[in-house]
Amino acid sequence: MESGEDNGGGDGSIVKAHRRVGLLGVPMDLGGGLRGVDMGPSAIRIAGIGKAIAGHGDGFVDFGNVPVLRPETRVPRDPRARFVGSIAHCCERLRKRVGRLLDESIFPLIVGGDHSIACGTVAGLSSWHADRGEKVGLIWFDAHADMNTPATTPSGNVHGMPLAACLGQGEDRLVNLATRVPMVDPANACLIGIREVDPGERELISKTGVHVFTMREIDMHGMHHVMSKALDIATQGTAGFHLSFDLDGLDPGAAPGVGTPVGGGVTQREAHLLLEHAAASGKLLGLEMTEINPILDESNRTAELAVQLVLSGLGKRIV
Repeated sequence: MESGEDNGGGDGSIVKAHRRVGLLGVPMDLGGGLRGVDMGPSAIRIAGIGKAIAGHGDGFVDFGNVPVLRPETRVPRDPRARFVGSIAHCCERLRKRVGRLLDESIFPLIVGGDHSIACGTVAGLSSWHADRGEKVGLIWFDAHADMNTPATTPSGNVHGMPLAACLGQGEDRLVNLATRVPMVDPANACLIGIREVDPGERELISKTGVHVFTMREIDMHGMHHVMSKALDIATQGTAGFHLSFDLDGLDPGAAPGVGTPVGGGVTQREAHLLLEHAAASGKLLGLEMTEINPILDESNRTAELAVQLVLSGLGKRIV
């Protein structure tokens, strides 16, 4: 087993606790149009993720970063799926490493990097549970639908495609990462917080039947109602669910350090409530934080917020 940063025990040893949390950083910036998100894993480490988790009472091990194969040139070979070969290579490595964590009963905490990394994370969870005759659910928190394919994308950026790939649509090198295709049944998948959707994504959302809770639903009914419904969907007939959390789902006033900010997002308190519900369900199989961009941040406040959100996802309570 790889070792990592000090977890609060002073000698780098794992804190003895009811659960072990394993951090995997994925410094990927190939899926988006802006540089900087590759530094997200470093930012969250600087923000004290290890000490925070150990202080919460969980064991913590930092397993370092998943290597990212850099292309020979920043000019993409395929403008409809930019750098997809390197992205798929990294996601395959991530899939295997997530599987190894699960083999050791370690809770996977994945930190990016752009949101294309979720193809590898979900592939790892889906494959591991499929080998045991189980399915997994998926809750996807994001300002964007991430439901483009190479045929519909207006930009060619793969970070706009990972949810489609997880649901069996789009680029074959991403769709087929897992031993189960689709990685997640659309009937067990939910999108929460979206407010910027491309025309092609609307069509694919309708085609797949993935459940969508836009900011309108959150505004009208509240996060408690939305998460209660989302949890019912993601856990129906599954072993549990993965939560893939894009920091741009928050309002930029709360999380300025993201690659593609969109106004009108959820508040800091609503985000905590989402993660508190995930923890309270007892069905959270993995947690992922993506799109932290320190270059665009203010004194690392987005990474520091991400640390506190992770703690809520691990079950931190106010009293």
